[in-house]
Amino acid sequence: MQPTEDALVFIVDDDAGVREALAWLLRSRRLPSQSFVSADAFADFLSQGSMPWQPMQPGCLLLDVRMPGMSGLALFEQLIERRLLDVLPVIFLTGHADVPTAVDAVKRGAFDFCEKPFSDNALVDRIEQALVRSAQTLKSMRSKQSLQQNLADLTDRERDVMHLVIEGLPNKLIADQLDISVRTVEVHRARVFDKMNVKSAVELANLLRGE
Repeated sequence: MQPTEDALVFIVDDDAGVREALAWLLRSRRLPSQSFVSADAFADFLSQGSMPWQPMQPGCLLLDVRMPGMSGLALFEQLIERRLLDVLPVIFLTGHADVPTAVDAVKRGAFDFCEKPFSDNALVDRIEQALVRSAQTLKSMRSKQSLQQNLADLTDRERDVMHLVIEGLPNKLIADQLDISVRTVEVHRARVFDKMNVKSAVELANLLRGE
């Protein structure tokens, strides 16, 4: 399973040796990374000035559980509050004593945990899977945004015609219901299909149902 080319892995660990080893491992697998010395530093990154961070590319977060200052769990809580776990899956890096805590975090939405010392191959496999999930989530979000923008571009009459089209009504009945000519219905129907980037009523109905 291959992640997208523009993916980015965030590393948050207070141990410089761990950060460097993870960055090297990721480079060896052609996965770019960005490291942070603490959960506080990453939290600051997420809230840069007055413009909170918004995910623009697939990513995942390798997060140590225990760190000076803000703990990894406290940062995890912030991600939950901001509903970022789907676009930024969290893989906890834990010591043996923290395994029960990490298991509980997985139940609450973390992607996975890896116990130190971890297997390089197993960790990279999970990272790649997390990046795929992130990419899929971002794709879905962009599709929904595009759909909302396309709907906003419809005129009131085009919207009226669209609702009757997806109900399966033929042009003649739509014209009767809206008290307009069949030719006018045809024009509006064509414009709806064009603005919504579909070629049929079935495709339009499926789009609006999210299929």
